[in-house]
Parts: sequence; structure tokens; C-alpha cells
Amino acid sequence: MATASASSFISLLLISSLLIASLSSSFTEAQKPPVAKGLSWTFYDQSCPKLESIVRKQIQNALKKDIGLAAGLIRIHFHDCFVQGCDGSVLLEGSTSEQNARPNLSLRKEALKFVDDLRARVHKECGRVVSCTDILALAARDSVALSGGPNYELPLGRRDSKTFATVVNLPSPFSNTTVILNDFREKTFNARETVALSGGHTVGLAHCPAFTNRLYPKQDPTLDKTFANNLKKTCPTSDSNNTTVFDIRSPNVFDNKYYVDLMNRQGLLTSDQDLYTDKRTRSIVTSFAVDQSLFFQEFANSMIKMSQLSVLTGKQGEIRAKCSVKNSNNLASVVEDVVEEAWSGII
Repeated sequence: MATASASSFISLLLISSLLIASLSSSFTEAQKPPVAKGLSWTFYDQSCPKLESIVRKQIQNALKKDIGLAAGLIRIHFHDCFVQGCDGSVLLEGSTSEQNARPNLSLRKEALKFVDDLRARVHKECGRVVSCTDILALAARDSVALSGGPNYELPLGRRDSKTFATVVNLPSPFSNTTVILNDFREKTFNARETVALSGGHTVGLAHCPAFTNRLYPKQDPTLDKTFANNLKKTCPTSDSNNTTVFDIRSPNVFDNKYYVDLMNRQGLLTSDQDLYTDKRTRSIVTSFAVDQSLFFQEFANSMIKMSQLSVLTGKQGEIRAKCSVKNSNNLASVVEDVVEEAWSGII
């Protein structure tokens, strides 16, 4: 069964890569969201022209071996941008880093390592001119596209932060729609954009503690009974720590089936299902469930917007020599910076 699923995904991956150019053409210049000051659609055209091809090739190869990496990269990008802006702060390691905050404990270690592997390949080709933050944004974009979702252009030029957030406030899986809408409104997203970004749950896994509150001690009445019974088999007790897929219809494909799940009372998290229960967002869920192209357009635009939240540009921040370590803590980077500064003074 697992082999068949993997084979089906690899076939989809090949088809997706062939369709990417045509998918991208559907997003016209007029439909692109505004670009934050300091970012550009052509930022690396001269300094690292092979950047996007390097990232896409590595994502394509990686997804053939590990389907779950796509959801892992998308989630890291979201967790980065939603805290103190898209600045790569979630990639930093340390005893008090964002990675040790409770919402981030389940971030995929393989995905975090993969971002730095990409960084090494890009820096080998172009030198240290591309930030880890831009590489993460591109990796998330390509994970969406190569999983069957929309392909979209990204403005680039972000720089990496030198600090991580001391408080990690992320939307909770236990929140109702009122709280979710307020959380996203604080980041300038309207209801339609909020529901679109929630569609990222069309791929990936969740651990039992994120949803067993809907099973025990009393079952959530908004849960489909058969779906709930199957969840109880995966999570037989309230303290189980197994995992299950967000989207039972096409868990490894980026499509609009997540919204079909919600309409059938098969949303996994409270924050998912309540989007259909709540009258303010129900029609948006329905519109995405019946029109995948509409969902893709809204998701792409919302991701472009999210990827520009409180970005660092110009001389702000730095370009890390290793994604998990700020340059001041990286001896090799410090030496490299001193040498570059000395040569710049001579030249």
C-alpha cells in the first residue's frame, strides 16, 4: 500500500514539474500582490542566476524519496513568518531559540537540515549572497508546486535576522474561527486569505495531542462519527502521541480536498473544522471546495503576501554562512567577513 502511494506521488511529481510553466502563466502581473520595499522579482538575476533552478532541482529529488518533506518545509516557512516576520529566525538553534517553543517542537528536523543543505549548494555556486530566509521561502514555494499545487513567483532580497523571537505566538489548533480570524487580522490578512492559508493543511501530519480534545472525554459533535472512530484507533487514549494525515482524501497531494473534508465534517483540528461551522467563513470554504483554481489563486497570492511580513532588507540583518547559526557565533563566517572587508578597502 505504501509503495503504491509513493509510486502515485512520484508520477504526480513528474506531471507537476511538466505543468509548472503553464500553471505559472495563469498568475498575471496584475494579480501579483504589492512588493515590500527592498525586495524585487529579479533580485538575484545577476548575483545568483541559477538560484531557483538549484532549489527546485533539489526539492524535486528530495520529494521522490521523502513525500513528507514538502509539508515540513511549508510549515517551517509559516512558523518563521508568523512570529517576528520572514527573517529565518526559526532556523536558529540554541537553548532559548524559537525551535524550543512548544508550537515548534514538532517541526521536522530533516526539513530544517534540508534548508541548510540547500544553502550550502547555493553558496557553493554563487558565494554568500543569498539569505537562508530567501532559500526557505523558495523551498516552501517549490514544495507546494511540486506536490500538485500552484506555482508562483516570489519577490526576493530578504536578509536573515541576528536574533530569534523571545515570544512565539502562533495560531493554536484548539482555537475557534473568531480567534483564528483575529490572529490573522493582526498580520493584515482578511477572512478569505486566512481560509486560503489554512488550506496548507491539505498536506502533512498532525500529532494526536493536537486533536484528541475533540475525542475525549466527550466527542466533538461536529466530527463525522466514522471519521472520529478511525481517529480513536490512531489515538486510543487522550495522551497518545501517534500521527495521522490532515487530509484523508489525498494526503500527499496539494489540492483543494482539505475543504471537501471540512464540508464532510472530517476536518482534523478544531481550527480547521470551525472554518466550515462558522457562518462567516463557510461560504469561503465552499467556494474553494468546488473550485480548485480559485483556491490556488488565493493561496498563491496569500503566500506571496505572507512571505513579505516584516522582512529585513538592504543592510538590515545579515546573510548567514550557516542557517542555524548567526554569523557572530560562526568563527569561519567572522574570518570571511573580515577578509571581505579588507579586500573591499583595497579595491
